[in-house]
Amino acid sequence: MRGKRVQFDDETWHALNLLAHDQMKDFQELADEAFRDLLRKHGRPLDLKEALRKSAGVSNVVQLRGVKKDKSGTTSQSKPPPKGAR
Repeated sequence: MRGKRVQFDDETWHALNLLAHDQMKDFQELADEAFRDLLRKHGRPLDLKEALRKSAGVSNVVQLRGVKKDKSGTTSQSKPPPKGAR
Protein backbone atom coordinates (compact mmCIF):
# COMPACT_ATOMS: atom_id res chain seq x y z
CA MET A 1 0.00 0.00 0.00
CA ARG A 2 1.35 3.42 -0.93
CA GLY A 3 1.35 6.37 1.41
CA LYS A 4 1.39 10.14 1.07
CA ARG A 5 1.77 12.84 3.63
CA VAL A 6 -1.10 15.32 3.86
CA GLN A 7 -1.18 18.54 5.86
CA PHE A 8 -4.28 20.15 7.36
CA ASP A 9 -4.78 23.36 9.25
CA ASP A 10 -5.60 22.90 12.95
CA GLU A 11 -9.35 23.55 12.57
CA THR A 12 -9.74 21.00 9.78
CA TRP A 13 -7.70 18.41 11.67
CA HIS A 14 -9.82 18.82 14.81
CA ALA A 15 -13.04 18.57 12.77
CA LEU A 16 -11.81 15.38 11.06
CA ASN A 17 -10.62 13.92 14.35
CA LEU A 18 -14.03 14.61 15.94
CA LEU A 19 -15.83 13.07 12.94
CA ALA A 20 -13.65 9.95 13.14
CA HIS A 21 -14.34 9.66 16.86
CA ASP A 22 -18.12 10.16 16.40
CA GLN A 23 -18.28 7.49 13.68
CA MET A 24 -15.86 5.16 15.50
CA LYS A 25 -13.54 5.13 12.48
CA ASP A 26 -9.86 5.90 12.17
CA PHE A 27 -8.41 8.57 9.91
CA GLN A 28 -7.52 6.02 7.21
CA GLU A 29 -11.15 4.88 6.93
CA LEU A 30 -12.30 8.50 6.57
CA ALA A 31 -9.65 9.14 3.91
CA ASP A 32 -10.59 5.97 1.98
CA GLU A 33 -14.25 6.99 1.97
CA ALA A 34 -13.45 10.56 0.91
CA PHE A 35 -11.23 9.50 -1.99
CA ARG A 36 -13.71 6.85 -3.20
CA ASP A 37 -16.41 9.55 -3.23
CA LEU A 38 -14.10 11.94 -5.09
CA LEU A 39 -13.31 9.35 -7.78
CA ARG A 40 -17.00 8.45 -8.14
CA LYS A 41 -17.92 12.16 -8.43
CA HIS A 42 -15.54 12.55 -11.36
CA GLY A 43 -16.59 9.31 -13.06
CA ARG A 44 -13.31 7.50 -12.47
CA PRO A 45 -13.32 3.72 -11.92
CA LEU A 46 -12.34 2.48 -8.46
CA ASP A 47 -10.95 -0.89 -9.52
CA LEU A 48 -10.12 -3.01 -12.57
CA LYS A 49 -13.55 -4.69 -12.63
CA GLU A 50 -15.32 -1.33 -12.74
CA ALA A 51 -12.89 -0.01 -15.39
CA LEU A 52 -13.55 -3.03 -17.63
CA ARG A 53 -17.31 -2.70 -17.18
CA LYS A 54 -17.11 1.00 -18.07
CA SER A 55 -14.96 0.34 -21.15
CA ALA A 56 -17.45 -2.27 -22.38
CA GLY A 57 -20.28 0.26 -22.36
CA VAL A 58 -22.72 1.99 -20.10
CA SER A 59 -24.62 -1.17 -19.30
CA ASN A 60 -23.81 -4.85 -19.32
CA VAL A 61 -27.46 -5.67 -20.15
CA VAL A 62 -27.96 -7.11 -23.62
CA GLN A 63 -31.01 -5.85 -25.54
CA LEU A 64 -32.74 -8.75 -27.30
CA ARG A 65 -33.87 -8.27 -30.89
CA GLY A 66 -37.61 -7.92 -31.19
CA VAL A 67 -38.07 -6.96 -27.54
CA LYS A 68 -38.98 -3.38 -26.76
CA LYS A 69 -39.22 -1.53 -23.46
CA ASP A 70 -42.04 0.89 -22.88
CA LYS A 71 -41.78 4.03 -20.72
CA SER A 72 -42.61 2.09 -17.55
CA GLY A 73 -39.60 -0.19 -18.10
CA THR A 74 -41.59 -3.33 -18.86
CA THR A 75 -40.70 -5.41 -21.87
CA SER A 76 -43.03 -6.65 -24.54
CA GLN A 77 -42.51 -8.73 -27.66
CA SER A 78 -42.75 -6.55 -30.74
CA LYS A 79 -44.65 -7.70 -33.79
CA PRO A 80 -42.55 -9.04 -36.65
CA PRO A 81 -42.47 -6.81 -39.74
CA PRO A 82 -44.95 -7.66 -42.51
CA LYS A 83 -43.67 -10.07 -45.16
CA GLY A 84 -41.75 -8.30 -47.89
CA ALA A 85 -41.17 -5.18 -45.75
CA ARG A 86 -37.76 -4.33 -44.32
